[in-house]
Amino acid sequence: MTRVFISGDMASVALGADAVAHAFAAAGCEVVRTGSWGLFSIEPLVEVETGDGRIGFGPVAPGDVAAVLDGSHANRLGDVAALPFFEGQQRFTFARVGIINPLSLDDYGTHGGWRGLDAARLLDPQAVVDAVQASGLRGRGGAGFPTGIKWQTVLSAVDDEKFIVCNADEGDSGTFADRMLMEGDPFCLIEGMAIAGHAVGAGHGYIYIRSEYPFAINVMREAIRLSAARIAPFTLEVRVGAGAYVCGEETALLDSIEGKRGQVRAKPPLPAIKGLFGKPTVINNVLSLAAVPFILAHGPEAYAAIGFGRSRGTMPVQIAGNVKHGGLYEVGFGITLGELVNEIGGGTASGRPVRAVQVGGPLGAYLPPSQFHLPFDYETFTAAGALIGHAGITVFDDSVDMAHMARFAMEFCAIESCGKCTPCRIGSTRGVEVMDRIIAARDSVKSSVRAELIEALPFTSEKSGPSTRSGRMGEGYLNKALYSRAPARIDETLAAQTALLRDLADTMKYGSLCALGGFTPYPVLSALDHFPEDFGAPAPLSEAAE
Repeated sequence: MTRVFISGDMASVALGADAVAHAFAAAGCEVVRTGSWGLFSIEPLVEVETGDGRIGFGPVAPGDVAAVLDGSHANRLGDVAALPFFEGQQRFTFARVGIINPLSLDDYGTHGGWRGLDAARLLDPQAVVDAVQASGLRGRGGAGFPTGIKWQTVLSAVDDEKFIVCNADEGDSGTFADRMLMEGDPFCLIEGMAIAGHAVGAGHGYIYIRSEYPFAINVMREAIRLSAARIAPFTLEVRVGAGAYVCGEETALLDSIEGKRGQVRAKPPLPAIKGLFGKPTVINNVLSLAAVPFILAHGPEAYAAIGFGRSRGTMPVQIAGNVKHGGLYEVGFGITLGELVNEIGGGTASGRPVRAVQVGGPLGAYLPPSQFHLPFDYETFTAAGALIGHAGITVFDDSVDMAHMARFAMEFCAIESCGKCTPCRIGSTRGVEVMDRIIAARDSVKSSVRAELIEALPFTSEKSGPSTRSGRMGEGYLNKALYSRAPARIDETLAAQTALLRDLADTMKYGSLCALGGFTPYPVLSALDHFPEDFGAPAPLSEAAE
C-alpha cells in the first residue's frame, strides 16, 4: 500500500487538503495527516513515500491522484526540504512540523521529542532556569522580555502553588505560527510547558487558545490526553477564549481564565509574583515555550550561537498580505527585512512595487522600502520606531492608501479596547474622527485639483499617462501636483488636524494601561512620517525628487 502524507493544518484544509486526502484514501492509499510545511502556494501538498524518500507534489487537486502516484503530475516538487523556500531556513522550533503525524507519540519520540524534558529532569530547577537564561531566549509574543528572568522570578517566589500559562491567543493579523505549531507539533509545546513546570515548581498549566482556532483546540486537547503519563506529575488543560484581542495581553488573559471579563490589570504586582488566582505564574507565548525543548536537548550554547546582537536564536517569521510566497520562514535573527520581503517572499502577488510592510501585527509600524536594510532584531527595530512583535509581516503594494491604513489602526483599537483606561477607550474613538476629517479634507482638495489639472492639460494619447483627459490620473502624480497647485487650501485644515493627531498619539502612547492603546500610535505615526502625501502633506524629499 502506498503511503502518502497530506497536511491537516487549518490553512491547508481551507485550500482543499481534506478533499485531496479523501481522494487518495479512496484510491487505496494509506494517508498520514501532518502539519503544514508552511509554504501555502504549494498547498494542498502531497508527499509520496518512496524508496528514495518522500517526493512532494503541489498544489494537488482531488482528480490528480493517478498522476501523482505514477509520478507524471506537472507540479512535481521532489524533496520538499530542498526547495529554495526551505533550504535556507534554520528550523529549531519547527523542525518536525510537516514531517510527523502530530498526534503520534512514536513519531515525536523518533524525531527527537522528549529529550529536552528528560535532560531537564536530571537537573535541579535552578540549573534549568540558568540554561534558559544562558540561551538568550526572549519572549516571542511581542515584548521580547528575557524568558529566563521571568522564570527566575517565579522560581524565587515562595508560595504553595504556582502555574504555567501559555498565551496561544494569536490575534495579530498576518500571524499564524502559534496555530501551525499547535496543529503540527503539539507535543513540542507540551514538553516546553512541562520543562517550565519543573523549572519553577509549578504543577499545573493552562493553554489559552482563541475560539477561532478549532483545529488547534482539538489537537491540543487530544495531545494532552495522549501525553498525560509522559509529563506526569505535571498536568495541563486547554481554556478557550472568546476572541477578544485584548486577551492577548497577559493580565487580561488571566482574568479570562479565571472566568472574569478580560480586562487589563494594573502593575505591580507582576503576574510572576501574583498572577493566576493570585499565585506566582509564568506566562509565555507558544513559540517561547516551544523553543525550550531544543535548548535543554542541545544546550543553551547551540541556541545562543544563532542570532544578532541581543536577539538570540531563531524567529518563525510569518509572511502574509499581498505577497507572492506567503508562509512561515524560521530563521536566525539578523536577516534583513528586504531579504524577507523581496527574496523569500518574492515581492507582491500583484506584481506591483512594494510600497509598505507592516511588521508586528495591527499595532506594528509601517515601513517603506527605504528601511528594508534593517536587520530583523529587537533593538534595531525599536531604534527605528518599529517593533517585531509576533514577527508577522504584511505586505502592501503601491495601490494602498496609507491614510486609510492609519484610520484602520485607530478603528481597530476602538473596537478591541477593553475600556478600562481613558487614553485607549476615548483616544482611539477620537482618533477615528480626526482621521476622517483628514481624509475628507485631503480628498476634497484632491478632487478639485484633479479637475483643474485635467482641464488644463491638453488631450493626448493613452501613452501620455497622467496628461490624458480620458485616462486615469495616477495617485502619485496627483499627490505631488496637489502641493504646487493648492498649498494654502491644504495647510489650513490638514496641518491643524495632523498636529492634533500627533498630540493624540502621544497621549495614547504614554498614558494607556497596556500595549493595545500604547502601541496603536506606531502604525498611525509611521504612516504619517513615511507617507505624508497620503495625509495631504508634501512627500519626503527623496521621493519627491524621483
